[in-house]
Amino acid sequence: YCLIHFYKRSKHSSTPNLVIMSTSSQSIPIHSYTSTSQLMTTIAPLRLPAVLRGCPLGPCSSTWTMDYMAEKLAGIIRPVHVTTEPDMNFACKNFRYSSLDLGEVVKSAAAGEGKEMFYLRAVSEENPRTKPARLEDDFPTIAKDFNLPDMFPKEKMFSSVLRVSSRGVRVWTHYDVMDNIYCQVVGHKQAILWPPSEADKLYLVGDKSRVVDIDNPDLKQFPLFPLAKQYKAELQPGDILFIPALWFHNMLARDFGVAVNVFWRELQDKLYDPKDPYGNRDHLPAAKAMRMLDNVMKQLQDLPEDYRDFYARRLVLRVQDKCYSKASREEE
Repeated sequence: YCLIHFYKRSKHSSTPNLVIMSTSSQSIPIHSYTSTSQLMTTIAPLRLPAVLRGCPLGPCSSTWTMDYMAEKLAGIIRPVHVTTEPDMNFACKNFRYSSLDLGEVVKSAAAGEGKEMFYLRAVSEENPRTKPARLEDDFPTIAKDFNLPDMFPKEKMFSSVLRVSSRGVRVWTHYDVMDNIYCQVVGHKQAILWPPSEADKLYLVGDKSRVVDIDNPDLKQFPLFPLAKQYKAELQPGDILFIPALWFHNMLARDFGVAVNVFWRELQDKLYDPKDPYGNRDHLPAAKAMRMLDNVMKQLQDLPEDYRDFYARRLVLRVQDKCYSKASREEE
């Protein structure tokens, strides 16, 4: 890819304005499925996203029609995101949560009529605040249709999340703290991913990016966003997208879609927050470091602004020297 920086003078001003041309995106590689060991031996160790195509997912590939799903999920009430704006924004909550019959949600999402669009990110029926979602526990009427091969150690399994979306719904850019695979069963999706090393260009609030319109970002607010490296894939029914932990991702439903998102702990269990039901709370050592940093910043408040600036820069340099990867240091 190529970066171009240049200055352009306005017709009405002699002040030059910086124009930033965006990086070109890279295509996420597509691999033909060969064996159950393929993901953990040849794909996951690279710490890069990848699409597996041709992996058998069980009867769901043919049985999960709109009529079948509506029948099997009828009477099951769950919280669903309802919006009239396709680019969902978690920061300003341009959607509402409604407890709806999932059978009716499937019908409405598939029909695509009216202004309202729907997005289901299933949560645990038993206790959504503490227990991770599991397809077999929460949706037994359809779980038997989804038969994922043993692609990772079963004891590392964290959750299996049912996702249903209307055509055109885009889910905000965020990262998860666990490796996961996004199994696109019905419909097509555009997936855009950014490496963890691009975090400084994504304007984060917690685990989410403030940039909602990723196709036409506000360059006054987010001037560095176009420079962030992008990886793209167009998912077809049956595709499995491997999303490494900490990789930012943004999903756009090209049409009515049903997917199962499976998460597992690739690190030692002790590094994860045991009270996290979603897989998006920072690893315990990182969360502790964040809290300590809050105290560090509080200590600097006693200094004048230019002094704070100086010591803040020294702190940043120490973090870069001690914690950045070799590749990141070489890019600086």
